Order: sequence, then structure tokens, then C-alpha cells
Amino acid sequence: MNNKISAAVAGGAGYTGGELIRLLLHHPYVTIAGITSQSKAGEAVASVHRDLLGEAEIIFDKKIPPTDIDVLFLCLGHGRSRQFIQENDLDRVRHIIDLSSDFRYKSTNTAGERQFVYGLPESYPHPDEYAAAATTCGNIANPGCFASAVELALIPLARSKWLHEDIHVHAITGATGAGARLSETSHFPYRNNNLSVYKAFRHQHTGEIRETLSAAMETEIPPLHFVPLRGDFSRGILASMYTSCHRDQAEATELYRRYYAEHPFVYISDNEINMKDVVNTNKCLIHIEKHGNMLHITSVLDNLLKGASGTALQNMNVITGLPQTTGLQLKSIVY
Repeated sequence: MNNKISAAVAGGAGYTGGELIRLLLHHPYVTIAGITSQSKAGEAVASVHRDLLGEAEIIFDKKIPPTDIDVLFLCLGHGRSRQFIQENDLDRVRHIIDLSSDFRYKSTNTAGERQFVYGLPESYPHPDEYAAAATTCGNIANPGCFASAVELALIPLARSKWLHEDIHVHAITGATGAGARLSETSHFPYRNNNLSVYKAFRHQHTGEIRETLSAAMETEIPPLHFVPLRGDFSRGILASMYTSCHRDQAEATELYRRYYAEHPFVYISDNEINMKDVVNTNKCLIHIEKHGNMLHITSVLDNLLKGASGTALQNMNVITGLPQTTGLQLKSIVY
């Protein structure tokens, strides 16, 4: 690649912004044009993301620089991305990848003349199909973290029209899923040695999951019962789900292997899986078991990477013509 990709980040002080900055700094074909933060403007990026000391001599700005930008990442709070686009002159920005929920639904996927495509690359059976849709649109609505874990676990069933009965989902996420701003339930005394259910059957990602799976199935999916949990760890998601299915385990496993054969970040495991297998990577692991008439699927991913910033970089690679894996060959923490 002759010319480097000019990338900028709006809202770089939070967890997803920090993770994205780390990825961009080490991407072989990216130069960072600017990073904004309303709360940290004028401060060094490395003073907020202190692991970047010696790696990033960048200062947070108030505004995106008035220069040509190939890809602008919006790491802003939900509801703020649309406002940001309305209030800023982005004529010199070629592509936008939004990590909020502002443009994820078909009913909300436009901002002025910009239209956004839902940005889960694996929601298409073949990478070339997704690449065509993403590059034609040019702007990406990155998926939610819980949504990514559940959709990756169920899309093969939806595409094959195997979802006929109620779907039951329990998923647990780390404290970084709540964002960097403090709240009662993100404080150490609350989280430490503690588990809790929150927003049972009414989590904001439920509609996103239903719309994505229904589009894949080409009809409305059966009722989806989603119970999220807060975990007492920093990062990672484990999603456990089951639904009635008359297919046997071998047939289901083969369906998943065929579906994900061309997708570089999703792997089907014959063995039981755990979060440490994927934390600090852009991978999603899936394990399938049959118990009586119930098909049980487990998925694990890193909520800050495959659930957010990793997929955002994967999307940047897609719309700029790079291999999806560029800059994303990461090592899990394992221990």
C-alpha cells in the first residue's frame, strides 16, 4: 500500500477510544491525523492512557483537524454521534465508523447525505459480499458488544432458517462494558466478588440482535429472551444460549464450520471455551452442544476488541481494501 490511511478518533479518552488508539498506533498502514476529547483537550494522550507512554506523542484536541481524513472513528456516547455529525463540517472526511448505537437500525441509519451499513462483517456468509455492501455505503455502524457475541452465535442458524422456537440467552460482561464514567455499579466495592443481573429482557441491544437475525433469516425470528449480567472482571463476554432444534450436534457443528470457513476471526471449538482464550484478541470462539432437543451455543469475545474497537478496525480494513486481519494479529492474555 503506497499511501497511508489518515485516521482520526473523536472521543478518544474512554475505553473503546483508548483501545482503538492502541490498534491504530501499531497498524502498518495508518497515520493518526488527530484525536479529540472534550474533557481532556490539551492533555497528552499518554497521560490518560498511561500504557502509551513512549508510544504516542499526541495531544487531545477539541476538534477534528481541518485536513483530509480517510476514516473518522466516532467513540462518543450513545446519542452523541448524530449530534457530532450535525455540528461539525466533515466534508473532508471520506468514511465514518461509528461505535455508538446511533445508526445501527435501518430506521436510523442516515445522517444528512451519509448512510450507514450495519458493521458486523460476519453477518454475510462470504466476506466479499460484506465488502461490497460496506464499500458501496462507505460509512459503518459498528455493532454493540453483547449484540456481537449473540449474533455471531446465532447467525448461522438464522441464515439456514433453523430458528423456530424461543431463544434463551444469558450473557455476562466485564466492567469495561459500562464505559469509563463512574457509576455505583462500576465501583470496585460493588463489582469485586460480585455478580448481578441488569436490564433483564429489556437490554438496549435486544432490538439490534432481533433486527440483525431477522434480516439474516428473511423473516421475524421467534421470541428472544435476553438476560445480561455484570461480571467481577475487567473485560470479556461469555454468552450462553439455547433453543429447540431437531438437528443433531454433528450437523449443527458442520453448519457453523461451513458458514465461518472464510471468516478469519470466528472459530468453532470442539472443546468447552472460556473468556481468557480471547481476551486481548479480535477472535470469537463458539462451542456447540446438543442436550435432548435443545441446541446449546456458547460464544466468547473481548468486549473492547471484537465487541467494539477491534471490529471497527476490521471494518476500516474492509472499506480501504486491506485484508481484514491487518493490524489485528493479537495475542490473548491466556493466564
